[in-house]
Amino acid sequence: MSTIDEIRKVRLEKLRKIEMAGLNPYPAVSQRTHAIAQALTDFAKLKKSAKEIILAGRIMAQRGHGALLFLNIQDGSPSGNIQVILRQDKIGESGFKFFTETMDIGDFVEIKGALIESKTKEKTIEAVDFKIIAKALLPLPEKWHGLQDTEEKLRKRYLDILFNPEVKQMIEKRAVFWNTMREFLIDRGFLEVETPVLEVTTGGADARPFVTHHNALDIDIFLRISMGELWQKKLMVAGFEKTFEIGRQFRNEGMDAEHLQDYTQMEFYWAYADYNQGMELVEEMYKFVAKKTFGTLKFQIGEHSIDFAKKWEKYDYQSTVQKYTGVDIAEDSLSEIEKALQKLGIEYDKKGFNKNRAIDNLWKYCRKKISGPGFLINQPVELSPLAKRNEKDPSITQKFQVILAGSEMGNGYSELNDPIDQAERFTEQQKLREAGDEEAQMNDHDFVEALEYGMPPTCGFGLSERLFSFLMNKPARECQIFPLMKPNTPEKFN
Repeated sequence: MSTIDEIRKVRLEKLRKIEMAGLNPYPAVSQRTHAIAQALTDFAKLKKSAKEIILAGRIMAQRGHGALLFLNIQDGSPSGNIQVILRQDKIGESGFKFFTETMDIGDFVEIKGALIESKTKEKTIEAVDFKIIAKALLPLPEKWHGLQDTEEKLRKRYLDILFNPEVKQMIEKRAVFWNTMREFLIDRGFLEVETPVLEVTTGGADARPFVTHHNALDIDIFLRISMGELWQKKLMVAGFEKTFEIGRQFRNEGMDAEHLQDYTQMEFYWAYADYNQGMELVEEMYKFVAKKTFGTLKFQIGEHSIDFAKKWEKYDYQSTVQKYTGVDIAEDSLSEIEKALQKLGIEYDKKGFNKNRAIDNLWKYCRKKISGPGFLINQPVELSPLAKRNEKDPSITQKFQVILAGSEMGNGYSELNDPIDQAERFTEQQKLREAGDEEAQMNDHDFVEALEYGMPPTCGFGLSERLFSFLMNKPARECQIFPLMKPNTPEKFN
């Protein structure tokens, strides 16, 4: 039998002893009167009153011998950790014995007593009684080392959070990040909406979707690959002028430090505005969110030093690609671009390979060399099936991407609202899908029909939680609270 099995067996015996004493080891409610942080903040006043209070938390440390024990208990309040003194002469011989025979590190307990200062001036609660409120059957990792293996940390994220204050702080910052973005948009008149997660036709992005089956309707459906882009544009048709959504979206593609399959995205749509106004709003929003979440506009992201306060550059798509690769995407053929990819050592997927994919691979190579912050503009129309054409040069679009630390950190454009142009572009995308390009967009007849009723000029923009992970300077998976993991073989306990 393994050590962990032995420990669990001993703890099960302690659990039965608690139950045999007529006590419930898992009561439904705690009788605590104060959070630990509150007790520490109001320590002088509570100590002076000499009134007994009840604190509750997890036993994180235990030391002592004979008739005296020192514990540390921790709850979820900020800095919620306090020392506990248990004296046999205070809680009685039988109670003291029961504690030592049944309680372990990891158990949740209530401690009733008065606040005092220990001999070392540490803020302490001296127990006159205790109560078990949740018995732990498995031991916590050793305090000072915690979980060492990265995969194990992510798989048992609850333990990583418990022992690693930085992870807890990251989760709190993540909440601030999205709530600050929500605050920014609502303050500027945007309405938060919810759009379908399950779709008959995916739209709003070039990505491979997850496919599932809807039993009640007996049809195959897709998990959305965008934050309701086509739905939100239908709301523009319906007369709304400013909408946004923050939610989960899904892409059945590769996994690396920047890419996830199940992640949070924000998209907004702004009627009567174009991509120039969109860039101004997005720059303002990024600065607002960064400052409020992290307290600074300066970041070190990998090898890139970033300052949001400096002038945001604009990078022309065609000239930037030519600058770093020597390829003229407007003139060079697919075979010439493919030779350049091979010469530069750029790996690419040959399935469904076409000129659009070849150009996109070239751009991604170039992008890594740009620190930003800035906006990529003038993308070819073939790469932007939902963006409005540039009025002076119809071969390019009114699209912009935020470029930060060599990566794309947001994507927006003046939305295509010409139903005839949109139908033609969907037709071209459908041909690419049929030729094997699984990331090409599906032909959405319902959306084209909605456009035929008329949609005002609109700017749309979206960003994912990749931005948060970059500002944290961590891989995207580590910045999720519970990232998707391959299932582990379940441990068997006797």
